Amino acid sequence: MIIPIRRGLALAATRTARQLAIPRTTAVAYRLRAHVATYTTTSRRLQNAFHSQLEGGLPSVKATPEVPQTLTEKIVQQHAVGLAPGKKVRSGDYVTLRPAKCMTHDNSFPVMTKFTSIGATKVHDPKQIVLTLDHDVQNKSETNLKKYRLIEEFASHHGIAFYGAGRGIGHQIMIEEGYAWPGTVAVASDSHSNTYGGIGALGTPVVRTDAASIWATGQTYFQIPPIAKINLTGILPPGVTGKDVIVALCGLFNNDEVLNHCIEFGGSGIETIPVDDRITIANMTTEFGALSGLFPIDHVLESWLRAKATTAAMLNPEKAASGPFTHAKIDELVQNQLTADPGATYAKTLYLNLSTLSPFVAGPNSVKVATPIKDLEPQDIKIQKAYILSCTNGRASDFAAGARVFREAANGGPIPKIAPGVQLYIAAASSVEQQAAVESGDWQVLLDAGAQELPSGCGPCIGLGRGLIEKGEVGISASNRNFKNRMGEGTAYLASPEVVAASALKGKIAGPGWYQKPEGVEKVIIGEGTGDHQVDKALSIEEALDKLIAQAEGMVADAEKDLGASESASAPAAEEGEETLTEILPGFPERLEGEIVFCDADNINTDGIYPGKYTYQDNVSVEKMAEVCMENYDKAFREIAKPGDILVTGFNFGCGSSREQAATAILAKKIPLVVAGSFGNIFSRNSINNALMTVEVPKLIKRLRETFKDDKQLTRRTGWKFIWDVRRSKVVVQEGEGGETWSQKVGELPPTVQEIIARGGLEKWVKAKISE
Repeated sequence: MIIPIRRGLALAATRTARQLAIPRTTAVAYRLRAHVATYTTTSRRLQNAFHSQLEGGLPSVKATPEVPQTLTEKIVQQHAVGLAPGKKVRSGDYVTLRPAKCMTHDNSFPVMTKFTSIGATKVHDPKQIVLTLDHDVQNKSETNLKKYRLIEEFASHHGIAFYGAGRGIGHQIMIEEGYAWPGTVAVASDSHSNTYGGIGALGTPVVRTDAASIWATGQTYFQIPPIAKINLTGILPPGVTGKDVIVALCGLFNNDEVLNHCIEFGGSGIETIPVDDRITIANMTTEFGALSGLFPIDHVLESWLRAKATTAAMLNPEKAASGPFTHAKIDELVQNQLTADPGATYAKTLYLNLSTLSPFVAGPNSVKVATPIKDLEPQDIKIQKAYILSCTNGRASDFAAGARVFREAANGGPIPKIAPGVQLYIAAASSVEQQAAVESGDWQVLLDAGAQELPSGCGPCIGLGRGLIEKGEVGISASNRNFKNRMGEGTAYLASPEVVAASALKGKIAGPGWYQKPEGVEKVIIGEGTGDHQVDKALSIEEALDKLIAQAEGMVADAEKDLGASESASAPAAEEGEETLTEILPGFPERLEGEIVFCDADNINTDGIYPGKYTYQDNVSVEKMAEVCMENYDKAFREIAKPGDILVTGFNFGCGSSREQAATAILAKKIPLVVAGSFGNIFSRNSINNALMTVEVPKLIKRLRETFKDDKQLTRRTGWKFIWDVRRSKVVVQEGEGGETWSQKVGELPPTVQEIIARGGLEKWVKAKISE
């Protein structure tokens, strides 16, 4: 009796939508039709055709797939193993993932240690693995050189591709050597693996334990994140770069809109963005909070690939048919081009009108603060350090932009020097990119201006080696992170290479004057939706209809439940107040409790939790890790926090790099549980892998901030008590002695996660599985 009512409601809603005189996109039409797919009895082919088409036959059209997928989902589909026949992966699915490539860098040494400790002796697929040395290449200590030798020997023993110190940054090598290939999954034990999205590869970070698992088995686990679409409309005005695009996105969408999402870029504007700029944008989607930043496989990318294939054939004719870039390989890519399906589902859609963008600068000390250069120049912000380097902006095109600033200032005469009191550092993303800059003369122009050359590698970007920002200094960099104390103890800004060069020349934050403002543009146009007013209007109407249908179906479902209760064969309903208990595995605690220590800040990054200068020291004691835990956030933390405390912090805790020590340092401090409003995904993964428990309780953050708003401290002992009843999936908070006590349900802890934590982390779990 009830089913026809539901069918009628859905069809009525659809008929109403068809009467609206609004252009509808394929995606909108598909999703509306999807609502009635289950209920209709007439062929959809006939329902959506005009009479004249039926008379003469339907035109040939590309069939809409039964399960439309995003580009991200399609790429994951091709690298997922063990799927059930016919299974189409979707956002939210857990899959066993076999990435095409896995890169590790200086952290290859701890990955080697984990690989050995789990009982592995043979790399599953040596061709899947790439080892590069790039982070601490300025460190010539015997300890570091010995570590580098051991990594190289491991690579040689197992037949793994290896690139030594000075060859370049791993992410750039992955692209220029063809390891990251469009339409494939390429992972790395580094948070800037998103970089590969610039060439249409799904690049996403893994942590060290995951990398060891991939070495041993070729596989790791992966949950497909929510997927966001960012439409770039319009065209970039002269003087605006890809760096300005991503700095603006980070600073203008600064409320974690894409936190822990995969991003897919689209829109007509992407056709105007060259591949080097796409790589820059994809690289900094990490700072945007995303887990990947994927550009489409389009004609812009094809042209870039063709140029590389042609150049490779000219320079090495004998390898024209066998190198990483060949026209035959590109032909195959184009013939089997992966694209998102019409009707694919995105968690959200945002847009940025490129035509309204101007040069932007991020900072100070945050990517979430972005200011147009025209507003910063009048502030006369003096600088002492400037950097053109990193995997973000260390390519030949970046040095060409920097050199152009000095050439134009020379006006045919001698190259002018950088401003007194300023040091400009340059380092190429790879030796190949440096050679290209040398051959063009751009490298020499920068040296003539007074730039200091650093070896190809990460260096100052991660706070290693010489050239760091000293206390009291201000630096501006073309790199990707300006977190507090990351590049030194001073203040850091981020900008494009030309703005960095112009700032070094003038001694203050300044632009080169290349920007040409389009007529009528007064502000950057951004927002939710596609950026197309008509499409967004149609989508808004569709969402309203979705809501109506959902409400109607809810009412129908309730009626069905009432009418069908007497005939139901299901078990009796639980008595009112009865709790559903979570099964607790042996060795796992049923509850955790302790006093709350509150670190009142959002976006506390991994540099704040565990300083970068210790990250590649592999002999740091547990006691030392405990001592420096949270040092870059608040040095007083070491004295305030005590063993057994519950650490509570704000939103997006643990954003930033993939370093596992961010989790293990907290454990070293003997803090068993971290509570936050939300976590960076990579920190959550590291926490599980290293047996640190975490739980999200946004209400608690709100209550703490309300209570202590008049006495804000970086770190405080609160006197509040926190209890996590794991069996009942509930947290209980007592707000100080005699204060209010309240509770809240939280998500159940799955048995797999319990087992990993009970074993002491993923490494020990894998070892136990191997021994079984």
